[in-house]
Amino acid sequence: MQIEKNKILNRGHKKPILIDTFYSENFSNQPIIIFCHGYKGFKDWGAWNLMAKSVAAAGICFVKFNFSHNGGTMENPIDFPDLEAFGNNNYSKELDDLNDVIDWVITRFEGNPFVDVSNLILLGHSRGGGITIIKASEEKRVKKLITLASVCDFAKRTATIGDLEQWKKDGVKYVINGRTKQQMPHYYQFYEDFIANKSRLHIESAEKRLQIPHLIIHGDEDTSVHIDEAHALHQWNPKGQLQIIEGADHVFNIRHPWTGEVVTKELSKVISQIINFVH
Repeated sequence: MQIEKNKILNRGHKKPILIDTFYSENFSNQPIIIFCHGYKGFKDWGAWNLMAKSVAAAGICFVKFNFSHNGGTMENPIDFPDLEAFGNNNYSKELDDLNDVIDWVITRFEGNPFVDVSNLILLGHSRGGGITIIKASEEKRVKKLITLASVCDFAKRTATIGDLEQWKKDGVKYVINGRTKQQMPHYYQFYEDFIANKSRLHIESAEKRLQIPHLIIHGDEDTSVHIDEAHALHQWNPKGQLQIIEGADHVFNIRHPWTGEVVTKELSKVISQIINFVH
């Protein structure tokens, strides 16, 4: 197994991005999955590394990365040492990051006999699911899409609900991170970017535009993103496949940190469905 961790994608005036790649040398012309983490997430969260290794062992190159403004740094990619960056994140930046990662992956693996750069698949968890739906709807290089516990509407999650006047006046509002106990800032620019790009960031429209296969995976015990959102995505795109994981919560019953070498049976089902769908 060829594994490269924490490769730095430098981007001139933009913040750098950290990337991991996994592939097996037992297969040629492997499709490539690019994985996008969710809100308050990062590429090394929980059992994502175990998921990457399992998928790669099945003959699928697996790439994951940290969004540039997710709150991690090059030196510390786990958790949120850079809350200023976190507060300055927005959906447009995440779409831009994903575009640059796609470019990097194609350049990186061009001519590699084990990997097929013409067969790109996007995989997104939670908010990252919404990002991948939008990107897949506008990016011809993407051939398939998989979403895990994806949101179906960004408007429900930005401060389109909540005290906008107060947020605008203060310029910032804070969300507590239950695990790290950090007060995580959200600057008002997040809302301004959302409003300025509202039509592009409309997940329903993007889902209806999709011309590629979409696998929608969701746990029936998800309390963070209700399963109704998966049903909505499937309703907008009936050609998509909906797979419900029984007994699974928002992160398929994984926690962070995950010290075991074995994943939960719920995440194991997810991994199997990803592999079957890609192959």
